[in-house]
Amino acid sequence: MSVFAADGNAARDERHPSFLLETAAHHSTTIRGVSFHGKDSVAHRLFTVAVVDDDESILRSLEHLLESADYGVRLFKSAAALLRSDFLVEIDCLISNIDMPDMGDFELLVRIHAARPALPTILVTDDPGRLDQLPPSLGGIYPGLFTKPFEARELLAAVGDIRRNSLG
Repeated sequence: MSVFAADGNAARDERHPSFLLETAAHHSTTIRGVSFHGKDSVAHRLFTVAVVDDDESILRSLEHLLESADYGVRLFKSAAALLRSDFLVEIDCLISNIDMPDMGDFELLVRIHAARPALPTILVTDDPGRLDQLPPSLGGIYPGLFTKPFEARELLAAVGDIRRNSLG
């Protein structure tokens, strides 16, 4: 993939909302945090998934998996990074590790539920017992609960179901 700045000049391997991403198979553009995908100059907004995990290898693996299925992806190494970003209002689905050190006791989920109560959220954990500790106010709103390790096809199926449900 070549990365170009909006002015057409080649850029370092950085991602920035104004960069144009070009591949041989298709053209994708990210403008003000919204990803578009299209062929023959017909652009369609990509279904965008945010992934929050403090494990860099998990972030990269999920990025490659989701991008291979034509989803837009935003990666966050901490819950605080997602909350500080401007992307919360623009994402269509959240995949979040619930065992992260920066926000304990489901604080990220409480904050996200307050800001975007209908945001489909897939929870990932190393400890299946943690899922039993979900606050009652948050219980039952999650379309996917995964314990590591999990099957990639099952995660893609959960995201696909969320996408189909969002289309009505």
